[in-house]
Amino acid sequence: MTSKIQKTSKNLGYSKDKVTGLQCLRSSVKWHRLEHIATSLWDVYSGLFGDQAMILAVNSSFVDPSLQFKSQLKIIESSFKKVFSIPSLEKVRQMGNSEDDKEDIENLYQNILNMYEDTLLILVSKDLYKLQILKDMAMWMNEDSSYLQERAIVVISRVLSFASRKVRGYASVDAPCLGVLAAELSLLCCHNDVSITQQASLGMHHLLCIAKCQNEDIEKTKSTKYEKHGNHCLLSPSCDTEFVPKVLQRDRAKIAQSVGQTLMPSLLTDFVWSLLMTLSSPNCVTAFKASTILKLTLEYHAHKVTMVSKIVDAIYKKLRENSSHVMRQAMLRVTTLLTRTSPKKVIFQLMDYPVPADDTLILMWHAAGSESSVAPHVLKTILLILKGKPGEVHASLPERRRFSLDTTNMMPVAASQALCTLLPVGSYKKAVAQLFPQLLMALMLQVFYISELRLVTEDRPFYARDALRVLLNCSGLQQVDIALNKKNCWNQFSEELFHHQGVYLIAKTLSEYNFPQFPETLQYLYKLSVEGPRRSEDSVITVIFFTELLNNFFKDPFPEEFLVLFRNWVNDSNPAVSKLSLQKIANMAPVINEIENVCSLLISILDAFLSKEKTVIIRALLTLRRLLGKLDKVTYSSLCIRIASSYCPLMDHSNEGIRSMAIRHFGELLRDMSHYMWMLNDVVLGGLVPLILFLEDTDISVVKACRHTLTICTSELNWSTSYLLKDKYYNFELVVLNICNNLLVSHENYITDLISDTLGFLRSSRIYLRKASVILIGYLAKSGGHLLLRDEIEVMLEAIDRVLWDEDPIIRQLAEITHKIFKEIAHRLTSSHVKQTFRRLFHFIYIKKLKPLYNYNWPNNLASSPMKIKETDGDKEGLTDENYVYMFVKNET
Repeated sequence: MTSKIQKTSKNLGYSKDKVTGLQCLRSSVKWHRLEHIATSLWDVYSGLFGDQAMILAVNSSFVDPSLQFKSQLKIIESSFKKVFSIPSLEKVRQMGNSEDDKEDIENLYQNILNMYEDTLLILVSKDLYKLQILKDMAMWMNEDSSYLQERAIVVISRVLSFASRKVRGYASVDAPCLGVLAAELSLLCCHNDVSITQQASLGMHHLLCIAKCQNEDIEKTKSTKYEKHGNHCLLSPSCDTEFVPKVLQRDRAKIAQSVGQTLMPSLLTDFVWSLLMTLSSPNCVTAFKASTILKLTLEYHAHKVTMVSKIVDAIYKKLRENSSHVMRQAMLRVTTLLTRTSPKKVIFQLMDYPVPADDTLILMWHAAGSESSVAPHVLKTILLILKGKPGEVHASLPERRRFSLDTTNMMPVAASQALCTLLPVGSYKKAVAQLFPQLLMALMLQVFYISELRLVTEDRPFYARDALRVLLNCSGLQQVDIALNKKNCWNQFSEELFHHQGVYLIAKTLSEYNFPQFPETLQYLYKLSVEGPRRSEDSVITVIFFTELLNNFFKDPFPEEFLVLFRNWVNDSNPAVSKLSLQKIANMAPVINEIENVCSLLISILDAFLSKEKTVIIRALLTLRRLLGKLDKVTYSSLCIRIASSYCPLMDHSNEGIRSMAIRHFGELLRDMSHYMWMLNDVVLGGLVPLILFLEDTDISVVKACRHTLTICTSELNWSTSYLLKDKYYNFELVVLNICNNLLVSHENYITDLISDTLGFLRSSRIYLRKASVILIGYLAKSGGHLLLRDEIEVMLEAIDRVLWDEDPIIRQLAEITHKIFKEIAHRLTSSHVKQTFRRLFHFIYIKKLKPLYNYNWPNNLASSPMKIKETDGDKEGLTDENYVYMFVKNET
C-alpha cells in the first residue's frame, strides 16, 4: 500500500514529506473505527502521527542544526518508547472480534512501524549526519529488553540499507556515529535470537558499505601500510554480495577483522571505546562478548586506534574503582595490545600517575611489559622519560596536569619505580642487555637529581637507587652490587655531597670486576660525550664516570679520540667539567711528550684563561705549569711566545691569587726559555707595566711574585735592577727610575707603548695602582718625551687632568708633578720636522740619565749609607752598580 502511494505521489510531483502526510490522513479515516476496538494501538498511532508532524516541521525550519537535531532526537526517543513497547503482533490481533478487525489491526500495527521507519528515512535522506539516531536506538534497545528488539533492529537495518545506497557517488560522507553504531551492532550479531542476529549482520553489512565509501580515498593511500600487518578485507568490492552478512553472523573474529579493516582510525577508536565501556555492563554475557570482539579487533588493528592515552586512563580508573573487576583480565589485555603498536603513548600515560604507584598501576605496568617483542620499545620510552629532571616544570607545557609531588614533574620518579618492576621480568633480559649503558647512565643521573632536590626521606623510597641496584643484579653484576653495599655506597647516595664520590665508586668497582659490558658502555659514553649532554650538570657525571673507566682500562696518555674529548671539556660551560678535565690532563704530565697533538692540548688550556670562573683559571694555570715542567724544549719554544702573551692579561686580574700565579708563572717561563730570550723580548717589555705597578699591591703574595719575576726579567735583559728589589733597599720610585734609565739606554722605542699601557691604570678603582701609574707615567714621559707627538701629548695631558681631581690627596700631589712634566715637554715641542728630527738624534747620541722626581716613600737609611759612586757624563751603559741610586740623593742635596 505504501509503495503504491509513493509511486503515485512521485508521478504527481509530491515531495516525500507530503506523501507521508497524505498516507497518514487516508489511513486515519479508514482505521478510525478501531479507536474503540484497539484503544492502546490507536493511541500509539495518533501520538506517532503528531510526533512525525513535529519532526518534519522542525526539519523544514531554519533552526540551528544542533538545536534542531537535539529536539528531533528527543521526539524520536519518545516515539521509540511508544512504538516498540507495543505487544507482539499475535497479542495485538487478539483484540479484534472478527477477521476484518484482526486484519485492520494488523495493518494498523504494520503502519505504525512503517510510519516510524519513514520518519527516519526522511531525516537521513536530507542529512546523513542523522544516522546518529540509529546509534541511540540501538542503545535504547539494549538498555531495556522489554522493547521489541527484533522490530527495532529491522528498522535500523532498513535505514542503513537506504543510506548505503544513497552514499554511492558522494564525494564525502559525514557520518561520525558509525564507530559507536558498529559496536552496538557487533554485539547484536552475536545475539542468541537468530532473527536478531540476521538483521544485525545485515545492518552491519550496510554500515561497512557506508564506511567504505567514507574511507575510500584514505584506503587508497594506506592500503600498503595495512597489508604489512596481514589484514585483508573480508568484504568484496561490491556491497551487494549475498554472502557478506552471513559471514558476520556470530563469527566474532570475522566481525572484528571486517570492522578493523574498514573503519577509518577515528571511527575505529569510537568502536573500541564503546566496547571498552561495555565491559562495565552489569550483563556479564554482553560484557564477555564485548571483551572478545575488543581483543580480536586490537589483535590486528591496534595500530589504527587513536586516543590511546584516553583509553589507558579509562582502564586505570575502572580498575582502581573496582580492583576485582570481572573484566580485569580483559582490560589488562587491552593495555598489552595497545602497547604493541603505541608503546610510547601507553608508557607515557602510565608514568603520569601519583608516586609511588598503587597496585592497580603496577598491574598495568606488568601488562604493558608482558611481551618480549615490545620490551626494547618500552625501555626506550622509559629512557626518554628518564631524561627529564624531577621537579622540573617545562615552559612548553604550563597547563599539563601532574598528579605528583608538589605539582611538579615526577614522571622520572615513576619511571624509576617502573624499572624496579620491569627489569627483573624474564622477557626483558635481552632488551636490558642491549640498553645496559643507557639505563646505567640514566639512573645515575636520576640518583643525582633526587639527591640534589633532597626528595629522599625516611618515608619516601629511593626508586632511582633501587632501580640501579636491580639493573646490576639483572645484568649478572651481583658481586658489584655486594661490593658497593660493603663500601656503604648505596646508603650514602641520599647525601648530595656524596654523589660525585658515589659515581666514582661505581665506575671503579665495575672496573675492578671487569664488567663484560665495558665495550658497549665505553662506546655509549663516547657517543654521549661527542653529542653533548642535555643539561650542563649531566656532563659532570659523564666526565667522572668516563674518566674513571678510562683510568682503569687504559694507560696514560689516552688514545687520541679520547684526548679530543678532554681537550673540548677544558672549555666546557660547566666549570666543574673544566676542572675535572684539567685535573686529568695535569696527571698526564709525565707522558706529555708522548701525546701526538700536544700543541692543540696546550692551546685549549690557554683558552681556559679566558674563563669567567676563577677556579677554572687557577686550575688551568697549575695544569699548564705542571705540563711545561715536563715538555720538551723544541715544542716549548714553538709555543713560548703565545703562552707568555696569555699570562699578561691575567697579571691585572681582579683576583689576587690569579694575579700572583700568572706573574710568577710568567717569570718561570722566562727562566725556562732563557736560551730563547731573543724571541721573548717583545713580550717581556710588553708585560713590564703590570709587573712594575703591582709592586705596590696590597697583597703580599702579588708583591713577592712581581719582585721574583722582575728579578728574572731584568737579569735576562742585563739590567742591574735586581738589587733594588730586595727588602732592605726597596723603594718603588727608585725601581721605576732604574728601569726607565735602562729603557732609555737599550729599548728607547718601547717607551711610547709603555706610556699608553700605563694610562689605562689611571682609572683603576684601586688607589695603589693610580699612585703607581702616575709615577711611572711621569718617569716614562721624562725619559721619552722627545719621542712623543703633539697629539699624543694632548691625550696624555687630558688623562692626567682628570687625576688632578682625584679623591686621594697624595695622588693629586703626584699628578701635579706629572702634569708639569708633560707641560714642559709640550712647551719644548717644535712644529719644525727638521728640528724635531735633530732633537731625537741628539738624545740618541747624548743620553742624560733621570733623577728622582717625586721622592715618594723615600728610604730613611739612604742618605746615611757609606756607599758612594761617581756619575760619568755620557755613560751609555746604564747603571753599573746597585749603589748608583745614592748618586741621585747626593745630586739632589
